[in-house]
Amino acid sequence: MRFERREDVSVTALLVAPFAAVLVALVLCAGLIAMAGVSPLTAYAGMLKGAFGSRLAVTETLTRASPLILTGLAAAVAFRARLWNIGGEGQFYLGALTATALGHATVTALPVPLAWATLALAGMAAGALLLLIPALLRLKFGVDEVVTTLLLNFITLLFVGLMVETVLKDPMAFGWPQSVPVAAGLRLPDLVPRSRLHIGLILAVVVVLIVWLVQSRTVFGAETRAAGLNPRAAAFAGVPITATLVKVAILSGALAGLAGVIEVLGPVGYVTTTMSPGFGYAGIVVAMLAALHPLGVVAASVFVATIFVGADAMSRATGVPSFIADVIMAVALLAMLVALLFTTYRVRR
Repeated sequence: MRFERREDVSVTALLVAPFAAVLVALVLCAGLIAMAGVSPLTAYAGMLKGAFGSRLAVTETLTRASPLILTGLAAAVAFRARLWNIGGEGQFYLGALTATALGHATVTALPVPLAWATLALAGMAAGALLLLIPALLRLKFGVDEVVTTLLLNFITLLFVGLMVETVLKDPMAFGWPQSVPVAAGLRLPDLVPRSRLHIGLILAVVVVLIVWLVQSRTVFGAETRAAGLNPRAAAFAGVPITATLVKVAILSGALAGLAGVIEVLGPVGYVTTTMSPGFGYAGIVVAMLAALHPLGVVAASVFVATIFVGADAMSRATGVPSFIADVIMAVALLAMLVALLFTTYRVRR
């Protein structure tokens, strides 16, 4: 028995794969829910109600989806070029910290649109720099970027903790470890009154459309796809692999950094070491469920946000631990990998 790459991958199979992976994950996790003494149908109904059962629930789900769209897009862009960016969490935090440091006092004298642009560019530059270092280490010395990007997450979080406890510590926080707040006039306006949903959601969707156009309509997009499909063949055809991967690293890190900027200017307003429930890591799941397609990232982000927001409500209603959300995400990721394997390869005797 051996695996043989399919000459033509069915578009239908690629579209069905994410739904099949999600269905398999829900079916397998239903057994765990049943072991907790709760009907899986009751639990999943409670999860949906918790995510979409009220105006507050819907806005909270979309608020959670906003940074996931950008961290998922960051992972999808990198993975498509076979640059394994596992450092979205660190890039998210560094972007948020940079925006907070500048948004507290430095850019407050600027007109608000110009201040927003400055903070976004600064946060994107910080995230891009954090990924550019592992990318250059891989290109120059062959260092595995999976290890370096993963370890940089912990280093960045320790650095954020240091800044929050010293230079950027909020003296009005009564000893709570949080940074100084972003100037009130720089906070992103709400999309829905009396909710946490802000215009960052629209910005994230616009960025998705721009990245999709770049990947599907530009030479850089074609070079990115070629580098991911077969680097040796792409280099033989004249694709500058090193330059392409450097550009991909800059773009991917910038997207994750922008997610941090939007989160700190939107619902949070300041930085803590616990402001992210794992947006960077969840972005990997989002990217895989989207089959690395920019447009699919939006739907995958809403699904992941639904699971995490709904799991809290389900836990309160049924007593099932909210950690079931992490299990569902992990199983969905594994199921998606298996689905992609069989859509790309066939088994031959």
